[in-house]
Amino acid sequence: MIELESVPQLNEPVLIAAFEGWNDAGEAATAAVEHLEQAWQAETLASLDPDDYYDFQVNRPVVSIGDDGRRTLQWPTTRISLAQHPDLNRDVVLLRGIEPNMRWRGFCAELLGVAAELGIEQVVTLGALLADVPHTRPVPVTVAASDPDASTSLGIEPSRYEGPTGIVGVFQDAAARAELDALSLWAAVPHYVGQSPCPKATVVLLRRVEDILELPIPLGDLPDQAEAWQHGVEELAQEDSDVAEYVQRLEEASDTIDLPEASGEHIAREFERYLRRRGNET
Repeated sequence: MIELESVPQLNEPVLIAAFEGWNDAGEAATAAVEHLEQAWQAETLASLDPDDYYDFQVNRPVVSIGDDGRRTLQWPTTRISLAQHPDLNRDVVLLRGIEPNMRWRGFCAELLGVAAELGIEQVVTLGALLADVPHTRPVPVTVAASDPDASTSLGIEPSRYEGPTGIVGVFQDAAARAELDALSLWAAVPHYVGQSPCPKATVVLLRRVEDILELPIPLGDLPDQAEAWQHGVEELAQEDSDVAEYVQRLEEASDTIDLPEASGEHIAREFERYLRRRGNET
């Protein structure tokens, strides 16, 4: 089990988690947590023993060479870090790792044991899935919540998915069973470009986290990366008439649904976000 050398006294801590693998189409979810680690200058608290959860023939260790010429070996694992940035009105625990190959229930129990030790009562997991959505439209986000009314209050479409799940679904369920306030946000990535990084989906996930937790999140150059990604995909689509026709059909299907981005609720959220950021700059 993970042992923390010293348990800091935290201020209303919330846990934000994402995992590589089946739950992370376009690397959108883990990129969001990695961005928060850097933006909020998070410090590592602990990491799991990889021997307990990973098959190293599936997730192999990586050798790298440092500036001093020395070779180092990095094992696949899941790490927990703490953000106590001056811009935050509460502490944030960030969890980023790899979907385990074995002992999923033990994996979740160990992580939730750390969460309990840190006094966490709210868990937000991030995921991304491949879907029949066009890259030219806003990225849809759905929510699975321990509180059935949460999606309504947040203005996010509730997930109606039924079928196989990954570690995000299992961890969210374990957190709910532990009587934590558990939310799981999922971004839909166009399946025809799902293999490449998708900064557009990362930006949307971060904005949803900002809305839910009422924390100002600096996006840095992510919006520019998202715009470049979209232009790149558009160029690829234009070179293939079949793909272009398929995208057009997806656009027509998407346009038959009232987009939340055009609603008064969305406009209010954007204005609240603007006020938070402006207040943070003064």
